[in-house]
Amino acid sequence: MPPGRPRVRTVEFAGAIGRPGQPLPMPLSQIAITGRSNVGKSTLLNRLVGRKSIARTSKRPGRTQEINFFCVDDRFLLADLPGYGFAQAPRDVRHKWGPLVESYLRDSSGLLGIVVLIDSRRGVTADDHRMLDFLAARETPALIALTKTDKLNRSGRREAIRKVREQIGIDEDQLVATSARTGEGLDTLWESMQGLLAGI
Repeated sequence: MPPGRPRVRTVEFAGAIGRPGQPLPMPLSQIAITGRSNVGKSTLLNRLVGRKSIARTSKRPGRTQEINFFCVDDRFLLADLPGYGFAQAPRDVRHKWGPLVESYLRDSSGLLGIVVLIDSRRGVTADDHRMLDFLAARETPALIALTKTDKLNRSGRREAIRKVREQIGIDEDQLVATSARTGEGLDTLWESMQGLLAGI
């Protein structure tokens, strides 16, 4: 992306779905973003689209309890999925997330791919493996992004990248190291997302 050029011209909240089978708010192709609760998903999404509070952020993990959709440049929808794993939300609400997310990932014909966020300090969790296995079984394209790399020193960052590559068996160019605080890797991640959108 040329220096100084914004990634996004316009982005607006398009709507949300909270139950399996509920129709999308707009008939556009989608790229979804997912990750374990407290992976920094909302903060990264805000920084990615260049807005301060499109996606709600909270010190309490698990605040996103629906699938929220944001219309980007009137071209596609960014789908913000509820965080999986630990979440400080009522148990009955958490039990709804699984069927909701699974139904969306299984049935949405307009889903072009999904960005899976992994905390660079924690590596690949069992929940991450389950998500990646589900996507692989459905042949859904997945981009892998490490978050919070600014919290690691140089050697720790190299080790985190090596470990994640080893844990999920991917090449270095299939993984993007990112930081929502410094902006590291976000242009690269955006370019990879644009590759998913190339056919629409």
